[in-house]
Amino acid sequence: MDQSGPQSRPARIISLVPAVTEMLFAIGAGDQVVGVSSYEIYPPEAKKRPSMGALFDPDVERILAAKSDLIIVYGSQTELMLRLERASVPMYRYEHAGLSDITSTIRALGDRVGRGARAREVAAAIERDLDAIRESVAGKPRPKTALIFGREPGALRNMYASGGVGFMHDMLELAGGADAFADVKRQNLQATTEILLARAPEVIIEVHPAEGWTPERIVSERAVWKGLPSLPAVRTGRIHIITDDRLIVPGPRVAEGARLLASVLHAPGR
Repeated sequence: MDQSGPQSRPARIISLVPAVTEMLFAIGAGDQVVGVSSYEIYPPEAKKRPSMGALFDPDVERILAAKSDLIIVYGSQTELMLRLERASVPMYRYEHAGLSDITSTIRALGDRVGRGARAREVAAAIERDLDAIRESVAGKPRPKTALIFGREPGALRNMYASGGVGFMHDMLELAGGADAFADVKRQNLQATTEILLARAPEVIIEVHPAEGWTPERIVSERAVWKGLPSLPAVRTGRIHIITDDRLIVPGPRVAEGARLLASVLHAPGR
């Protein structure tokens, strides 16, 4: 049983961070959530809550009118935090960081919302799953991999890749890939075709939100990479487009995302 008493458990939580919204539902605090961001993905129940805006466009008036007793905000939402502070609204600041920070955030969040015991169970289960994935790929070849999470449709322009820090990089390395941009100590970078040719990744993995992708579109976008025939990943056909939200949201489904990456990197015959 949680040690936090009812008096310390917020009853009206607004979460403007989709990853944290997932965490709240995973630890049993979903019934305390009265507002969410406009970009909620999972779980389905979260999408039924009133929208309060998002990172760049929070609906401050609606947020204040909701009479929340805890608001989850991004650490970069400085203007919103000033407004909330002036209104004496309690806040929980979220910072986007690495893989290990996901479970530490779940534990801290659980303590803050009166769901500490369940949060510790959820976090421990995720860590066990991640350890199992790490062990399953131990000793296997680690292909040099570029993890791409954005580019112009139908072209190899305006590409963004995961850099050498952050949860996407950590997830790729844990799943048995060698990050082609591991030395770039940023969470992301703009990757030109010239940079990709110089890095010569053996595998390209594009990750995208599931919404809006059809099998036909995946085939079409995969074919775009034929424009770089000298790239090792293109020569060997190791171009993968994965449309799965579990690879994008640093939340409680992160082990499922890492398992999916491992299955792509170490498919039979690879």
